[in-house]
Amino acid sequence: MTNVEYGALLFGVCLLLVALRMPVAVAMFLVGGFGFASFAGWSAFLNLLNTAPFGRVSSYTLSVLPLFLLMGQLATHAGLSRQLFDAARACIGHRRGGLAIATIGGCAGFSAVCGSSIATGATMASVALPEMRRNGYSGALATGTLAAGGTLGILFPPSIILVIYAVITEQSVGKLFIAGLVPGVIATFGYWAAIALYVKFNPKEGPAAPIVPWSERLLQMSRAWPVVSIFLAVIGGIYFGVFTPTEAAAIGAAGVALVALVARRLNWSTLKASVLETARATGMIFLILIGAETFNSFLALSQIPASLTDAFANSGLSPMVILIGILLIYLLLGCVMDSLAMILLTVPVFFPLVTGLELGYTEEEIAIWFGVMAVIIVEIGLITPPIGLNVYTINSLAQEVSLVESFRGTIPFLISGFLLLALILFAPIVCLWLVRLV
Repeated sequence: MTNVEYGALLFGVCLLLVALRMPVAVAMFLVGGFGFASFAGWSAFLNLLNTAPFGRVSSYTLSVLPLFLLMGQLATHAGLSRQLFDAARACIGHRRGGLAIATIGGCAGFSAVCGSSIATGATMASVALPEMRRNGYSGALATGTLAAGGTLGILFPPSIILVIYAVITEQSVGKLFIAGLVPGVIATFGYWAAIALYVKFNPKEGPAAPIVPWSERLLQMSRAWPVVSIFLAVIGGIYFGVFTPTEAAAIGAAGVALVALVARRLNWSTLKASVLETARATGMIFLILIGAETFNSFLALSQIPASLTDAFANSGLSPMVILIGILLIYLLLGCVMDSLAMILLTVPVFFPLVTGLELGYTEEEIAIWFGVMAVIIVEIGLITPPIGLNVYTINSLAQEVSLVESFRGTIPFLISGFLLLALILFAPIVCLWLVRLV
């Protein structure tokens, strides 16, 4: 058995272990460690453990993670999701499907200070789900909207997935954030259009809520301005070069803490819970990165990435056909794997291949473009059967709604997601034009 064949076998074992719900950090570390030791010996593996884990997690780029995670935790405990939803509900809730559209708007705004898909969906569910159900919305539309709206948490800055992608591929976090901004806005409008079409053909599933007086609308909008201000400060500061992504994360966390303090929603127990949750999430991500470092070292010795690149280079296929094939593989994996595992397992294999394609852009632009498409694929996978992690999360909060009904409610959003992916694939400038202005 050649090195490539043996490496492919162990790669398949790792995918199987992850599909069987073994923690991705453990699966990658065990398979990667065994594979590395098989190629280089156990002494070399111990030497790798002596340096590689520290080298991976001590990167300055990673300092942005705990700060953005803390910002999201503080935003959750400060009730910013409620303020965003109330403002959107007051403006458009009186229209057919308006509460669902307001939920998407609230998810988009909250994701801008949260960065996590599951956290965005679950937090907004506690606010929007009872409101939609009370106003006669069907279980399919209510849960489907929340599951899809939560996916905006990994597209809008500060996206945790984009940070991980930047670390793995050694790209600029700031440029990836800026590149994800326009697709995030387009995704939001696409979801709004999906809801409008859905209730046009199924009016009983999203009835209009009572009209809110203009005085109430203005009041709710004024309460939502802190979130908008924080988002503009974080993204605007990065875009105009006022501060680095890490400094932006610190300013964002401090800003959310200040808003919570002024609103009297920040006390010792809230602060303690936010810090502890941040520490747990950061520790989990760092363990995954250590496992990924071990797994990537094994992949390098197996020569799988280099062999795959050579095979496609000599296949005679056009670069666009190869890229579409890679995206189809991502789509299939997204049906059975969670987003972080998919990015960590596949990017080291596909990234050298993609950046080596002649696509008419610089290597950095291809890396950024591919990163945005990978995140969109992950976003689609989060609401795709049979796994659909966001769908399972939201459905667990709406016990009276069947899982089949929840997945049915995601169909319009899946169509919208595929249209967005096609747009980014065939018009890369959509996500690159802002980056070029930096």
